[in-house]
Amino acid sequence: MEQISTLLQPYKAIIGDIAGIVTALQMLSGAFLCNDIRKKGSATEFSSIPFLGGLILTVLSFKYATILNDLAMLRVNAFGLALNIIYMLVYYFYTPNENKTSVWAQVGLSGAFSAVVIGYAQYEHPDLIEFRFGIIMTVFLFALVGSPFLSLGDVIRKKSTEGLPFPIIFSGTVVSFMWFLYGLCLNNSIIVYQNVVLLIMSAIQLSLFVIYPSTPKAKTAKSKAKKTN
Repeated sequence: MEQISTLLQPYKAIIGDIAGIVTALQMLSGAFLCNDIRKKGSATEFSSIPFLGGLILTVLSFKYATILNDLAMLRVNAFGLALNIIYMLVYYFYTPNENKTSVWAQVGLSGAFSAVVIGYAQYEHPDLIEFRFGIIMTVFLFALVGSPFLSLGDVIRKKSTEGLPFPIIFSGTVVSFMWFLYGLCLNNSIIVYQNVVLLIMSAIQLSLFVIYPSTPKAKTAKSKAKKTN
């Protein structure tokens, strides 16, 4: 990996800038989900995990960027944190009043988790913090990106990918590839292995969109029946 890192060094700034841009664009994909919530007029049918997970991830990634003292990662995660706060506010606005307390509880737990991890980083030994904090962030990232697998049973049962966030999954694949390249530039094994796994997970999720349609057959049949009538 060290030889590849040396080879990519002349392109480090360019790769870092491109990685930052595609990550910012990927973060904007949450706007599609917010728009779906707006069209429905309620957040009842939507999970808060993408937004809460995005908040936690950008906070942890920002802290990791300060540990690495990497400007490209600092900028993109500051932007992402602001975006995810907006997304969460939209989700909260469209949450029915009887469920708002539950949302506040979820936000509180997310904040507490972030605070504990950030607090740990303040006391960890400087020689160990980069690797250990990277491991914590990687585990959380895998859990977040892998969350659509929780609905894999429903996808197979319905033979439909309805409900899976295609824009987020697809853009996440592109982002993972660019950060994989940037990790090679930094000769950072955590970033490299992290994004290799993410690419594999994304490829599996994208394959579901090839195998199954986005609309269940039952809905398609009803739609055709209405048009015929």
